[in-house]
Amino acid sequence: MAIVIFGDSFSFPEGNSATNRIYTYAKGFNENNVNTYVICNRNDYLINGNGAIDRIQYFNPINQSERSNSFIKRNWFKAAKYLNTIRLIKRINKQDKITAILIDTHESFTHLFSFYLARVINAKLIVEKSEHPLRLFQKNTLKKVQGLIKQKIESHFCDGILCISQFLVDYYKHHGLPQGKLFLTPSTVDPGRFTQAGEKPVHYPYIGYFGGLTFNRDNIDVLIKAFVLISNKHPDVYLVVGGFCTENERKKLENLILDLKISSRVNLLEYLPRAEIVNYIMHSDILVMVRAKDLETQASFPSKLTEYLVTSKPVISVNVGEISDYLTDGVNSFLVEPGNCVVLAEKLDYVLNNYKLALEIAQRGKQLTNTIFNYNFQAKRMIGYINSLYS
Repeated sequence: MAIVIFGDSFSFPEGNSATNRIYTYAKGFNENNVNTYVICNRNDYLINGNGAIDRIQYFNPINQSERSNSFIKRNWFKAAKYLNTIRLIKRINKQDKITAILIDTHESFTHLFSFYLARVINAKLIVEKSEHPLRLFQKNTLKKVQGLIKQKIESHFCDGILCISQFLVDYYKHHGLPQGKLFLTPSTVDPGRFTQAGEKPVHYPYIGYFGGLTFNRDNIDVLIKAFVLISNKHPDVYLVVGGFCTENERKKLENLILDLKISSRVNLLEYLPRAEIVNYIMHSDILVMVRAKDLETQASFPSKLTEYLVTSKPVISVNVGEISDYLTDGVNSFLVEPGNCVVLAEKLDYVLNNYKLALEIAQRGKQLTNTIFNYNFQAKRMIGYINSLYS
């Protein structure tokens, strides 16, 4: 029995939150005696595109280490990767029967190509959904109709859907999908990746945020403004911020920090490899999760929140989506309303002034990463679900 994880929404083995999610799935499957292969369909030019990590074999079928200057060659390689994928799938299936292809993509062509692959080898196609299917189709009525048509086609051409939230399960049921085709899989984390911390990267205590650095979706400006309100009360505490953003977003963030006159107290990190970011996370004194309240947060669940919990450090999170289904303010975390820098500042001040109690609460939050958010626990459930599709 084997599972192939395929798609173009992630890179592998280094990447963003989607990469981390794929990694936890693959590692969990392997540990439950299901060989797992990751095929990354992106047009990434990598020196070592194929390899293995933690017994997870991964492949980048474009097979190019650098971008060609020739337009014709570039497009040939992009087309050839599909032929390479077909050969790779057939080879894996011959040596290790594939029972399911788990697809993570936003592209309809990639989705339909995956459906073709699954049918060729008589396997089930499982779609991974961690975002609202219409989140990129909200511009106008025409875009919404386009999104609904795309959703309808993709929902038909699959055998099952892994939903990261109950919101998504209910959404797809409302749009006619049977319960047996839907499976709730919360955000997953591998505690083993957070057991060894290197040397503390800075000499001062700090509040940490590591995720998207946007003003709209991630509300990073709310955290910056909240920090300003407590910076004079806690002059020895700094703010360390790291994550993905565009050049324009980074410039906007730098200007806000400059305007608020806290440049000397905020460390805005450059891009860092995964291992270094984990080190910053583990050495944080407080970890904060900010996010806007919108369609996206209703349907999704932030993977960085489960990674924060595993550290046993106090976690302050905005209460959006289904976070309060798992976390309770003052019991296993600290929750605040979204978009309110004053309330967030008050919570930061409380945690800093009651740090021993905050650490006890953090220990209860960590327990969730050994159960409901644990990658191995969820992998067993997913394997059972895939097997049920055959019966």
